[in-house]
Amino acid sequence: MTSTTMPALHIGNLKISPPIIQGAMGVRVSRGGLAAAVANEGCAGMIASVGLGDYEHSSTDTFVAVNNDALRAEIRKARTLAPTGVIGVNVMVVLSNFAELVTVCVEENVDMIVCGSGLPLDLPKYLNGKNIKLVPIVSSARALSLICRKWKQNYDRLPDAVIVEGPEAGGHLGYSFDDLTRNEAPTLEQLVTELVAFTATLDRPLPVIAAGGIFDGADIARFLKLGAAGVQMATRFVCTDECDVDQRFKQAYIDAKKEDTVIIASPVGLPGRVIKSTFVSRVQEGDTVPFLCRHHCLRTCDPNTVPYCIAKVLDDASRGEFEDAFVFAGSNAYRCTEIVPVKKLVGQLSAELLANI
Repeated sequence: MTSTTMPALHIGNLKISPPIIQGAMGVRVSRGGLAAAVANEGCAGMIASVGLGDYEHSSTDTFVAVNNDALRAEIRKARTLAPTGVIGVNVMVVLSNFAELVTVCVEENVDMIVCGSGLPLDLPKYLNGKNIKLVPIVSSARALSLICRKWKQNYDRLPDAVIVEGPEAGGHLGYSFDDLTRNEAPTLEQLVTELVAFTATLDRPLPVIAAGGIFDGADIARFLKLGAAGVQMATRFVCTDECDVDQRFKQAYIDAKKEDTVIIASPVGLPGRVIKSTFVSRVQEGDTVPFLCRHHCLRTCDPNTVPYCIAKVLDDASRGEFEDAFVFAGSNAYRCTEIVPVKKLVGQLSAELLANI
């Protein structure tokens, strides 16, 4: 039976309908333009804060200020284009300028701050009393339990929602390289079931948002039936007119075949899912790209030992320059066959969702 009532994701006083958070994608893939277009369709638009500043022309001395200014500009652009939409920012915990970027988010009164790539154990301390929703990304109930315990103990609060990211997501992943390459990581279905059960033990309801490998409205419906309150989708939004990345980056998705998405070991110490390229083959064979580290943007990166600079690689990719770069992508990138307006994509997802609930 087809429903006529669109489900909504409620995060505190925020209403997101259809219940989709557009996943943040760095470097410079999801900025203010995409976030605003998504927010104008009722979903939550997310800006990826990592690497927004001019990589080539910033230095150790200017790195923080340049990236602060760039993030502020993207937030204000999104607010101007989508004045009533839900706009959030993703800030990776592993960033060396994490505190500064979160501070910009608070100053600019974003609707939500999403944090992954580490556990944001001190995130609430930056809010200064503001009603900004805090949403960690986790890959297990154990991780969420630790966050909840620390936040309750130190700040007398819980997260406003949680995103659980499964092994089919693109970019850096919170699982071991061996588990991913052997298909031994838990499925997103297992993770959502585990997280929903855990959140039922908390003092108040905590929306669980499923992420990683969700491609169409039928997928969204399936996870809502498992108890998720909403979903996060990133890969689908790359192939939209409004996505802020170079057209050649989008075309890499269109050209990809199923076997072209592979897991690699990233210099930051995490596995990552990318689209195969000549450069990917080179690094898998042990090739290195010498570089001078001007930023030390990631706390876990040792520029003296890593084979290449991941920030430079992703910066080049965002410009469509792939000689020494690769494209992060989810496992379903190959299913993207055209570049469409955000409005058309959200309309299609909404129709599919309603047809499956």
